[in-house]
Amino acid sequence: MATPETPYEAVLAAARDVTKLECALDAEMLGAALLGSVYAVAETDRADAVREFVGGFLAATTRRRAAAATTIRTVFARLVPEATGAAAVKVGKTAPPWSDRLGRVRLTGSYAYGDVYGDQTSYLATFAYDDELGGPEHAMVALVDHNIGITKDVFVGGPAERVLGQVRQMCANDELTWFREEDPRVLRGEVSRHLAITDGLGELPGEGSLATDRALVGARLAVLPAPLRTVAPAPDDPLPADRRTVLVREFLASAEAKRFGLDAAGDADLASLHFCLSLVLDHSASLLDPDPMRWSPAVAGMFLLDWVHRRAVLDIDDAAMLPGVVRGWSAYAGRQRGLPAVAFSQTDAAIAEMVPEFVRLYTTGERRSPATAAVAQLLAEGVDLNDPQALDAWIEANRQRLADEQGGS
Repeated sequence: MATPETPYEAVLAAARDVTKLECALDAEMLGAALLGSVYAVAETDRADAVREFVGGFLAATTRRRAAAATTIRTVFARLVPEATGAAAVKVGKTAPPWSDRLGRVRLTGSYAYGDVYGDQTSYLATFAYDDELGGPEHAMVALVDHNIGITKDVFVGGPAERVLGQVRQMCANDELTWFREEDPRVLRGEVSRHLAITDGLGELPGEGSLATDRALVGARLAVLPAPLRTVAPAPDDPLPADRRTVLVREFLASAEAKRFGLDAAGDADLASLHFCLSLVLDHSASLLDPDPMRWSPAVAGMFLLDWVHRRAVLDIDDAAMLPGVVRGWSAYAGRQRGLPAVAFSQTDAAIAEMVPEFVRLYTTGERRSPATAAVAQLLAEGVDLNDPQALDAWIEANRQRLADEQGGS
């Protein structure tokens, strides 16, 4: 077989047996997998890249009369109906009998499940065709990661009853997970909102079926009722000053603050205590799905082993106090959210295990950003950061060293 001269020819070659498939679902899954290669390698907005590819493919193959070519054109047009030319694509005369079932599904159930910490939520919707020509009832699952703010993975497969049963059993056997029926409008809104961020990533998450199933997930989401409302953009400051003050005051009056000795900090420790609490709130506000009460082993690890080293300059008193503040705050936040006792203990044990690595990273400074490292150096040399003349003098004295460091980075 000759090597295809264009990507469109490569797709036609890969789809040469599409007419031999048994149902519309099989064809939609094949079409989504083919478009997945476009999605995976796109360098800009991935969803736009797929739409542009489908539009170009439809334009380039408009005169093709082979059954496989006309069928895959129909599949692509149903998967990506917003692509240029998709609305004009008609089912061919020699098309398989399932062709007019493409995309014609109805919602049969919508659900959500996740961990009690709030790190991740999976949304599950089940769909059915009107008859066997369409294919079996199947499930769409989308995993939203609230810590990084993306739809991390998607999956379409079946049988729907088996997928749903496995999820129900998993959640029933694990007190750290929950399961509920979900409003399909909420499901569509949450998955779509986070999927839009995923589409813009320079690099996709690793293992999973995100690329191969993305187009089919988009088509299934379009079947669901429109979201309740357009999600407003996140505020510049999700934790305004007055709200932060209230949160700190309520925490310091809590049983958790007392348990960790934070309610009665002396004058010498008070500045470090409030600085550490400000870092806890700053970190929560930096997440794409900010919530100061959402703490877990994963969130604590992001904070203690990465974020705080890149974003803050700690002195020895701050570093000594911070793990205790995190333990107290996470326990307080967990109680506010009504988490089970096992969730408290797992988070607290995880933080305790992180302390040696936190201390090592603080000591080595290996994860400091250039800006943080520079501020740390200024403080170590006794430069007053509020004195512009002192800063200018330090920069002038260290100009050559700073230039050499920048050139070597």
